[in-house]
Amino acid sequence: MQRIQLKSKLHRAIIKQADIDYEGSIEIPEDLMEAAGLWEGERVLVTSMTAGGRLETYAQTGPRGTGTIIINGGAAHLIKKGERVTIMAFGISDVQIVPRRHVLNDDNEIVMSSGV
Repeated sequence: MQRIQLKSKLHRAIIKQADIDYEGSIEIPEDLMEAAGLWEGERVLVTSMTAGGRLETYAQTGPRGTGTIIINGGAAHLIKKGERVTIMAFGISDVQIVPRRHVLNDDNEIVMSSGV
């Protein structure tokens, strides 16, 4: 049986910008995308620890090393600049996946990891 499982997670990230006029997505710095094993265009679930909002969008690669995570388009009405979020991606497999989990600080730097 194939199961949907957590594949990767960026926990306690801070949204640094919100751009309602952009077409959509969440922009994540390239180094964080690589650490989490996320691909450009991959579907992600974004949950706000601050306000409780949840939404699905796709990941877009941002400049490496900036720590700038940007929520774009209509999603910026639900999750705003300054909110603390968790960004998750899932995979479908018939074997158990060991997820890549990263905890971020206020500058969106990885301070703790597991599953890597």
